[in-house]
Amino acid sequence: MKKRGPIDWKGAAARAALLLPPERLHPSVVRWAAARPGSEGWAVALSGGPDSVALLLLVWAHWPRRRKRLRAFHFDHRIRGAESAADARFCAAACAGLGVPLLSGTWRASSAKRAEAQSRDARFAFIERAMAARRMRVLWLGQQQDDIAETMLMRVARGSGSAGLAAPRPIHVLAPGRPGGRERIHIRPLLALKKSEIAGALREAGARWRVDSSNTNREHFRNRLRKDVIPRWIRASERDALGGAALSRELLEEDDTALEAWVSLLGPVAADGSLSVAKLAGRPRAVVRRALHRWLLSQPRAAKLSRQGFETLLSAVERGTPFRHSLGSHGFAVIRARKLRFEPLRKSPTLH
Repeated sequence: MKKRGPIDWKGAAARAALLLPPERLHPSVVRWAAARPGSEGWAVALSGGPDSVALLLLVWAHWPRRRKRLRAFHFDHRIRGAESAADARFCAAACAGLGVPLLSGTWRASSAKRAEAQSRDARFAFIERAMAARRMRVLWLGQQQDDIAETMLMRVARGSGSAGLAAPRPIHVLAPGRPGGRERIHIRPLLALKKSEIAGALREAGARWRVDSSNTNREHFRNRLRKDVIPRWIRASERDALGGAALSRELLEEDDTALEAWVSLLGPVAADGSLSVAKLAGRPRAVVRRALHRWLLSQPRAAKLSRQGFETLLSAVERGTPFRHSLGSHGFAVIRARKLRFEPLRKSPTLH
């Protein structure tokens, strides 16, 4: 077999940009990028797969004035041995070809802890630390329409509402992970494209990518959906099912944004930390549910409620009558005088 020569990464980026011009990307991301300050640094999460490679090439090509402040982050999960090490070398070569600094991290956890969810959490923890050290807020991610369908079906299976079903969002502002931290912004311009379109453009542009063999492992729910369910779902629909899922995601995001705005206009959480049950009286349950979620998030000492516990508290808020419900070892949710408050658990006096 003839050995392939080195890749002209800058040439591949220029060709990929012609094949996937800005109007093929998600329009809200293109508008967002045009309005950002020139001094802002951008980070790209680079795994070496086709989506992240295309993302890096397109950001580099479509926003040339950002190149001096563009960075790439690669995280080695150490799950696939020599393959993972080859991924890291491939990403380093691609970044060197574009002149983009690459920061790499390695997961040090034992093999017993390398489950899918833990791997994802470790990757984002590394990226968050790296961005914080460089005072960066914007992270570009390579999810596309196939990912929308997979995520939607996964979340339908566990009973998510519109907020969960609206993921992944093209522009997602995340609250600071710690007091005094800075909010982060996740940007996904490829949500308007299918994985096959992205891979086809890369081939035509003369670029290459790495293949993750763990994606064939049917142990993970996402992989089973990707290999077994979604292809049959597409064939059974006899239409552009991936495009339909992407449109549903857009509509769900609109609905979710409207409900959040309604809750904000009501202003049910007071400065003293209480939730006004009176302001929520007679409102649709979706509005009351979101207001209660906000209130719980504002209570740092409250334990996470089970789904059943949350529904019990939600029904109590709707009734508005006096009520008391445990929020873990530190206190209770108490409804009194048409207000919901967190009451700390009183410690028993120490006997001497």
